[in-house]
Amino acid sequence: MEHRSQAESALGGAAYGMLFVLGVVIGVVGGFTHPDPRWQVGPVPVAAIVWVLVLFAVCLGAGKLMRAKLGAFITAVGWLLVTMPFTLKLSAGDLVIADGLPGYVYLYGGLAGIVAAYVLSPSSERGSWLLHGYPPKNSM
Repeated sequence: MEHRSQAESALGGAAYGMLFVLGVVIGVVGGFTHPDPRWQVGPVPVAAIVWVLVLFAVCLGAGKLMRAKLGAFITAVGWLLVTMPFTLKLSAGDLVIADGLPGYVYLYGGLAGIVAAYVLSPSSERGSWLLHGYPPKNSM
């Protein structure tokens, strides 16, 4: 079993914390900009499609860089914790992710994207590039 120092454990916690924050930022910015009419080509919501691709790429990149499905999962959780409340209608009638094609593409495409990124991320058997432990010493 690989032993990590406190500094390596803190670095790991900070890395996963930043991935969570990155997911939150993607959720906030994407939630407010996905229905941008300037990015609408006919009936196709290009902005929503771009945000889905960005979310997929960031989650997959996090999983591959951390060499663990947990990297993709943590980023996806940050996005989900912001996006899901955006779908609720407030008493004043405000709604961030509205009904309609851009909202459906952003919401359901994003969910499909994070599932695909999680599935395509490697298992954590090799260890993270960031959190690799000290190589075992050969005793002779």
